[in-house]
Amino acid sequence: MSLQAEYGLGVSELYAMSKRGEKIACLTAYDASFAQVLDQAGVDIILVGDSLGMVIQGHDSTVSVSMEDMIYHSACVSSISKRALILVDMPFMSYSNIEQALFNATRLMQEGGAQMVKLEATERQSEIVAEMSACGIPVCAHLGLRPQYIHKLGGYQRQGQDSESAEQILQDAISLEKAGADLLLVECITHTLAAKIQQTVSIPVIGIGAGKNCDGQILVLQDILGITPGKTPSFAKNYLNEGGIQAAVQAYIAEVKSGDFPS
Repeated sequence: MSLQAEYGLGVSELYAMSKRGEKIACLTAYDASFAQVLDQAGVDIILVGDSLGMVIQGHDSTVSVSMEDMIYHSACVSSISKRALILVDMPFMSYSNIEQALFNATRLMQEGGAQMVKLEATERQSEIVAEMSACGIPVCAHLGLRPQYIHKLGGYQRQGQDSESAEQILQDAISLEKAGADLLLVECITHTLAAKIQQTVSIPVIGIGAGKNCDGQILVLQDILGITPGKTPSFAKNYLNEGGIQAAVQAYIAEVKSGDFPS
């Protein structure tokens, strides 16, 4: 049995997919039932996102989600998934300094079964990312629209629309890659900026509401099934049809792989 077969996809497999131009298909999951559906359908990355604060808990943002919430839901997902890489969000204010970040990331990996952790970052978090990477913790850096900063940003708005802010996001991406980030997630930035980041860095770039020019795409599972409480993001697509949930997930994966999503 190969290591990939035993442990599922890892960082090296994601790099290989990126280099050969194979799109990386990612979705969120928060429980064992949906994690099994996604894993068996062939999704590459399952994100246990702090978006659970909205789609599971019914809040209007991710800010109220706790470490205990993330560990619990991560453990549910990792207990059943066999192939997909398990990426888990570090919740609001769980990585404000190096010591806190290392402690909480360790809990997510040891108690929650995370294989990679995600933090909403700019170049200011480079030192934290560098220390986590040096300690053997795979890191995904989340750039652009950062939902944990929603009260600071003033709303869910597209980022990097002017040259100054676009250049800052690009520099953030470069700094975080140099610090040791293994993956970048860019949310709600312009298509041209996403393309520039993808061309500049050597690590895979996953987009959400950032256009086609990324190494992969991610959506919230509830969005592709049309069951999101409240307003669905404009960049999402409902894939649910008469074939049921499994067919919806497979249709999403097929369109990411072919490049048909996003249109």
